[in-house]
Amino acid sequence: MSGCRVVLVGWGAIGQRVADLLVARAMPGAAIVGVAVRNARAVQNLPNGAKVIVDPDMLAGLKPDLVVEVAGRAAVAPWGRAALAAGADFAPASTSAFSDPLLLNDLVALARAHQRQVLIPPGALGGIDALSAASRLGLDTVRHEIIKPPAAWRGTEAETLCDLNTLSEATTFFEGTADQAAVRFPQNANVAMISALAGIGSARTTVALVADPAAQRNAHRLFAVGDFGTLAITLENRPIPTNPKTSELTALSLVRLIENRVSPLVI
Repeated sequence: MSGCRVVLVGWGAIGQRVADLLVARAMPGAAIVGVAVRNARAVQNLPNGAKVIVDPDMLAGLKPDLVVEVAGRAAVAPWGRAALAAGADFAPASTSAFSDPLLLNDLVALARAHQRQVLIPPGALGGIDALSAASRLGLDTVRHEIIKPPAAWRGTEAETLCDLNTLSEATTFFEGTADQAAVRFPQNANVAMISALAGIGSARTTVALVADPAAQRNAHRLFAVGDFGTLAITLENRPIPTNPKTSELTALSLVRLIENRVSPLVI
């Protein structure tokens, strides 16, 4: 198999976890050749051979095959455009950016023009392959519930919608469309946009956000009904040790995506 030159956009908890896992698993052919950040002086412990870049215009010089964004929704537009124009595929983790349909259409058109792809990783979700497959035949409803301990919702709008300190039972403090959830809760609802893109779109996908004092881990419940039958999936994720608001599976899904580019067996 040919190699895959990877550039990570962002060097926070997810980016560092992805890099550590790739090194530990030692998949032949997968190499992180660059890390994009806003402040080069703050970057430490880079993978061997990786160069620091601070501007999308510097991306083409690294000749990447794949650019993976883990820096936040503001990074999706500039780095996505630069990646596709440089002849690389683009995998954004901050999918809440696609609550702006014009941005998604723009990147898809750019990918088509350069014969590249925008790759949507499943993030902290399971069953996205089944949901996406089912959508080919037609879906009637998709509901996505995101359940987290009250502490995981601090620092978000949830603090104004319920009293996180006094909850005695699971409380749904928001229910609306996926695009509404992605706009109002961007750090916690990237996955809402993933399920919407895989299924029936952001305007028709219902998202419920729940604070549960009995919850020990971040959880997702995905329900779908359509011509294929019914789907019901529950997933409880352990958080990344360095960031309790981010699920370990988010990083693992990106590792899988990268390894699938060089593995002779793809699942």
